[in-house]
Amino acid sequence: MQVDEEVLIDGCLKDDRRIQKLLYDKYCKAMYTTAYRILKDYDDANDALQESFIKVFKNISQFKGESTLGAWIKMIVVRTTLKYLKEKRTFITLDDYTEDDVNIISDSIDGMKLHHAILSLPEGYRTIFLLTEVEGYKHREVAEMLNISIETSKSQLCRAKKLLKEMLISEIR
Repeated sequence: MQVDEEVLIDGCLKDDRRIQKLLYDKYCKAMYTTAYRILKDYDDANDALQESFIKVFKNISQFKGESTLGAWIKMIVVRTTLKYLKEKRTFITLDDYTEDDVNIISDSIDGMKLHHAILSLPEGYRTIFLLTEVEGYKHREVAEMLNISIETSKSQLCRAKKLLKEMLISEIR
């Protein structure tokens, strides 16, 4: 059953459980994927997703329509997931390291190898990589969400890409 955003928002404002279920069903898969990519754990992602939707239903009156409902929900999921990550684990900041330029990437790298490599990144790198490169957030937004500087976000992304490159090259050797 396809229901437009206005009906979903109005029903949630009225605490209509049937409409809340429709909203959840419409967005849960995409939002779970976002949470899982950050947390890399099935149970943690489910917990973060549940907590996120509780926040969505409690705060739906704050949705101003400045973005799509899905984008607003995703921001709640990302923030909740990052908070969950910080509470459960410490954010990893790795020291600078040097690396030789390597220009060997082969067509033998497939989606599964790339997915595995991304999930293998240290949490800090993985989080920033996913938020910027997969979810499309700007460094300013990532810095605000993670309470870090924009420069830290940029350098962590650069290091994440270098580490990914190293992992992928070692896969083909």
